[in-house]
Amino acid sequence: MSHEDIRIGTLVPVNKGIEDYLRAIMPHGFESFSLTFWQTIPEGINLKQVAKSVKAVLAEATGGIEPVISSLGMFGNPLEDKNNAKAWAKCIDACEAFGCDIVAGFAGALSGKPVPDSMKQYKKVFTPLAKRAADKGVRIAFENCDMRGTWECATTNIAHAPKAWEMMFDILPADNIGLEWEPCHQMYSLIDPLPQLRQWVDKVFHVHGKDATVLWDVVKTRGIRGGDVFAYHRTPGFGDTNWSDVITILRQAGFKGSIDIEGWHDPVYCGELEMTGQVHGLNYLKHCRGGEFVPTPKRPGA
Repeated sequence: MSHEDIRIGTLVPVNKGIEDYLRAIMPHGFESFSLTFWQTIPEGINLKQVAKSVKAVLAEATGGIEPVISSLGMFGNPLEDKNNAKAWAKCIDACEAFGCDIVAGFAGALSGKPVPDSMKQYKKVFTPLAKRAADKGVRIAFENCDMRGTWECATTNIAHAPKAWEMMFDILPADNIGLEWEPCHQMYSLIDPLPQLRQWVDKVFHVHGKDATVLWDVVKTRGIRGGDVFAYHRTPGFGDTNWSDVITILRQAGFKGSIDIEGWHDPVYCGELEMTGQVHGLNYLKHCRGGEFVPTPKRPGA
């Protein structure tokens, strides 16, 4: 027994040199890695070869639990970009080689159209992808970033609001389709993430470790439509969310998986302070998880 029920890790883009990057950050104690792609799989990248080399690097870990690949992330617009949809399929097929069972990303959108207008195309694209995934024991998880889109004018991702989730899960009721959830995007919509998580936790397959700080003085005096900054993306440990409560809700629901830090967004812990912030977030989330695992002895007479 250990904390393997909920691992704490980070996101890593899949590009040349990924092995060296993993070797550099692995000693800090990351327990999982979500490997991400933007729009397509880079030319010259062979997923099976990457899986083999990455797993060899993970096996070099010393101390603690051996890190795992928690998920593959394919971010783009599969409703308009056929190559992105094909890349989703390739990631689904590659999950077994990486030892993971989740492919995450954006649901896509018909750009410039209201969210409901995309539902027919969403069903057309993701019905075969969901079946392909189910046949291989793979789950699909949609991140809820709005990508600066709105309900009336979507951009790259329709899965950015609970109303959209309801429509998506109704039009394509597949058990292996769910959410890649994080507090940050809820807070940018002025949603309290904790009651939302309690409502949707059974559909949460993967968690991004990204928080936010809401500037309520700006919200109350300037609103959110005038171009004033009213919230910041934050690395966990620097934002407003009580991650002990997040992990409690996840554990109460029987969640087993990873919270992977989505770095490179914090306005303070960036640049030369990026990894300082990420390692602080890693240790903070481990603290919120309960600290170092301590086996419980059998009680006398039990």
